[in-house]
Amino acid sequence: MNQQLFLQFNTIFISILIEALPFIMLAVIISAVIQMFVTDEMLAKIIPKNRFLSVLAATSLGAIFPSCECGIIPIARRLMAKGVPLHAAVAFMLTGPVINPVVLFSTYVAFGNSWEMVLYRGGLSFIVAFIVGCILSYQFKESQLKHTLTPQVSPKKVTTKIKILATLKHMIDEFFMVGKYLIVGALIAAAMQTFMKTSVLTSIGQGDYSSSLVMMGLAFILSLCSSADAFVAASFRSTFSTGALIAFLVFGAKFDIKNTLMMLGVFKAKFVFYLFIYTAALVFLGSLVITNL
Repeated sequence: MNQQLFLQFNTIFISILIEALPFIMLAVIISAVIQMFVTDEMLAKIIPKNRFLSVLAATSLGAIFPSCECGIIPIARRLMAKGVPLHAAVAFMLTGPVINPVVLFSTYVAFGNSWEMVLYRGGLSFIVAFIVGCILSYQFKESQLKHTLTPQVSPKKVTTKIKILATLKHMIDEFFMVGKYLIVGALIAAAMQTFMKTSVLTSIGQGDYSSSLVMMGLAFILSLCSSADAFVAASFRSTFSTGALIAFLVFGAKFDIKNTLMMLGVFKAKFVFYLFIYTAALVFLGSLVITNL
């Protein structure tokens, strides 16, 4: 590796970490607060028992959490530990990085104050998350977490001081659990961006079908933060169709290199495989519909 390539690799790696770390920190704080201060009874009132309504509620709940695609994973993991069903937690995990106000506003600005791109991105993300959640509710009856999480203290029986100390401990444990996957994912993503020319991908992505697939693959490789990816997508407006750009914005916010590694660290591999297939298929079909509108 010559010096120029090494500097490029190093710059991309550090930029990915800098982009993701604030959202990871926010996520572990939210996760720890949920663990220590949110009771099972509170969640039972928010999440309906009916599978379809629970997926719908969780999908909508994702709109109020300003977290990126990797930061949302520890929050979803903690919600499951509190008794939220797998299908509802996954629906929340798939929408949180996209339909929150921060991401939608960045999309609006990146595409020249275009509400069309905001509606397409938010709408397709919502639909994909809802359908995937419903499918998973029938396919998987048990928790797919690799390790079962149990509260170390009961929020009802301890003082506020103990809760705060326990919250800090959970934050530290969660950060180091998620951080190692973030670093490995960032290294791989930086290597792919350094040594794989995007011109090769764009040259084969000229058809309606291939362009969506190429942009989904590019989103997976680049591993951009969902709050910043719209600015990259906007640079491809002269090359790719609206549907392909939406495929990039929706799929990349649900699956990329770094958050896939995080998912594999939290969930069973078989579950992550099915989640990937369902999400990719629905995003691809949705992008084709948008292209032909």
